[in-house]
Amino acid sequence: MKIYRTDQHPLPLPEGHRFPVEKYRLLYEAVRRFAAPYIVDAAAATDHELLLAHEPAYLARLASGALSRIEERALGLPWSTELIVRSRYSVGATLAACRTALHEGCGISLAGGTHHAYADRGSGFCVFNDSAVALRVLQHAGEIQHALIIDLDVHQGNGTAAMLADSPALFTFSMHGRNNFPLQKEASDWDIELADGCGDDEYLDTLAGSLPQLFTLAQPELVIYLAGADSYQGDRLGKLSLSRAGLEARDALVLDQCRRFGIPVAITMGGGYATPITDTVAIQAATVHAAYLRYAS
Repeated sequence: MKIYRTDQHPLPLPEGHRFPVEKYRLLYEAVRRFAAPYIVDAAAATDHELLLAHEPAYLARLASGALSRIEERALGLPWSTELIVRSRYSVGATLAACRTALHEGCGISLAGGTHHAYADRGSGFCVFNDSAVALRVLQHAGEIQHALIIDLDVHQGNGTAAMLADSPALFTFSMHGRNNFPLQKEASDWDIELADGCGDDEYLDTLAGSLPQLFTLAQPELVIYLAGADSYQGDRLGKLSLSRAGLEARDALVLDQCRRFGIPVAITMGGGYATPITDTVAIQAATVHAAYLRYAS
């Protein structure tokens, strides 16, 4: 198992910006306490890798800082050279986690889960779609044919659904809040929408009843698990009501099913916007710890 970090590539944001960039440094520090020997630096995704999923014109606009005002508003982050660099490393971390999973059973990115980005535009704090890029790269290299994305961020993986809609071998599953962002949903291969206030019991029963069928339908050689922390009851953007114990049970369900079916799993962090941010960090560190207990040698 390897754990890939990207927090050493800073992202300067205006004071008061609602994107919690500090969580990445705090998460690295939390994970280092129990898994320091497994943490490595990620490499940045190359143009060649990004262009297997993203449009050339979009990459050109990002490189030159030529995003329109509408594009930057949809992205939710101000353009900067640092933003593009950091986003490349985030994709690289997911790709490396996938390759580690294929060879060692599990790989983890301490970032990633940027599932709102489309082939030709960014959205919802997501510049590049790390899952779509990683799976396209692995397919192109002949390292996999079939894969399954289990997206348990509270927001639908709309960009991923759209980008992989023409790839039946890459199965997209999203279980998310019905009334949350994005208001205009895309069609994943399988979507489950949850009502506001959904708590532990309903959430876990729904997930447990879906996972075996998912593996049967997708027949994956690799799973990418977006372990969003934003279904937490204390998340300011979440609208669901999972406890920290419920989120730990969620992680256990996913990881144990991957082990039961013998499928390698790459884990990305997805969203998390709790106040205080240390709650998000504790939830995501617990996700990494759950994988550490199962896969660290």
